[in-house]
Parts: sequence; C-alpha cells; structure tokens
Amino acid sequence: MSLTSLGSGYKALVIGASGSIGQAFCQQLRADPNCAGVRELSRSSSPALDLEDPASIAAAAAALAGDGPYQLILHAAGLLHRDGIAPEKSLAAIDAEALQAVFQVNALGPALVLRHFLPLLDKQGAMAMLSAKVGSIGDNRLGGWYTYRASKAALNMLIKTAAIELARSKPKARLLALHPGTVISKLSQPFRGAAAARPAELAAAQMLQVIDSLGPAHSGSFHAYDGQPLAW
Repeated sequence: MSLTSLGSGYKALVIGASGSIGQAFCQQLRADPNCAGVRELSRSSSPALDLEDPASIAAAAAALAGDGPYQLILHAAGLLHRDGIAPEKSLAAIDAEALQAVFQVNALGPALVLRHFLPLLDKQGAMAMLSAKVGSIGDNRLGGWYTYRASKAALNMLIKTAAIELARSKPKARLLALHPGTVISKLSQPFRGAAAARPAELAAAQMLQVIDSLGPAHSGSFHAYDGQPLAW
C-alpha cells in the first residue's frame, strides 16, 4: 500500500507507537515507498511522551520541532482498562479515580497533543486521532461503559473544535477522528467482541486508506475504518 495524498517523501509521526495499532501503523508506513521516515513516540521512546505526564507532551513536541513539519501525524494511544479500571455496567460502578485516569489518557492528554503537535503539521498534511464508535452520542443504544464513552465523546469534541481552528491557519490540512473497529490487542482481549477482532495490521492499513481518501473538506469529521461517516 502506498499513500498518494501526502506527496512523495512524506514524513510521518506516530504517537502511541508501542501499542498494537501504533506498531502496525509504523510497519505499514515503513513499507510505503512514498514515506521518507517514521518517528515513533511512546512512554518508552526518546524523547518519551506519556499522556499522564503533561510536561512530557510539551517536551516531546519541542524536541521534534526541528524535524518538522510532518505530513502525517497519527495518535494511536488510549485507555479502556488496566488494573483497577474496567468499563462500567452501571452508574453504581463509577469510580472517581478511574474516571480521572481514563479522561487523562483519552481526552486531557490528547488535548495537549493537539495543542503542541498541530503546529508541527505540514500546511497540507493530515493528522488523525483514534477515537471509538462507542464515543458516539448519537449511536449509543446499549448504555454502559460510562467513562470510556464519555472520554471518547470529549475527544471527538476536541478534534472537531481544533479542526475549525486549524482551517483558519492551514486550510489545506485535515484533522480526523477515526474508529479502528475491534482489533486484536490488549485493549480488546477481555471483552465479548474480541472473538471477531481483526489483526492490527489490517486495521492500520484500512485507516491509512481512509486518511488518504479524505481531503481538507473532511477535516473535523468522524469516520470508521471502512470509510463510513459516524454520528457524533
């Protein structure tokens, strides 16, 4: 697969590069003859970027500023569960500390990523952040998963709002929210839909094709991995 909308010799940056989808993005991009290089950021990279450490986000962007602009920036990090944190089935399960932790990784950290990394985006580049269909308010039919749903809905609003501002300074650039679907990963493994999960490599390739197919007119939109627009 080769991306055509970013020009020949485009530079890519993947935030959350140590996760399953982040690794798959890096693999796909390195195989693209049009890609001149891929820079990876994660909690274990140098510089490190930890969404739970706001200072590290600013510092990582400052460290990479001299390498920019990037024609493609991908944000592939997120939190659904870990020790002490799990999706809630009812209001009675909501926990303040878990709520704060999930919002920090899924909304507050990404807000700072937008603040510090959009200035590194090429004036005709693309930035995409992984959201989730369960963050769609209009599509919520089953309930539950309060914290994860709310954090992704917040992320969607941040992306939509930042895209409006981006259009003023870089009208030929695009900022997108993407739903990867259920992917074989640590994030999806404990849950019922994991049996139907797709390989991360396939999900990454599909999302890159969606990014390549969407132009500046689609900036601020929310799409699934198959290109279908999703309700906010």
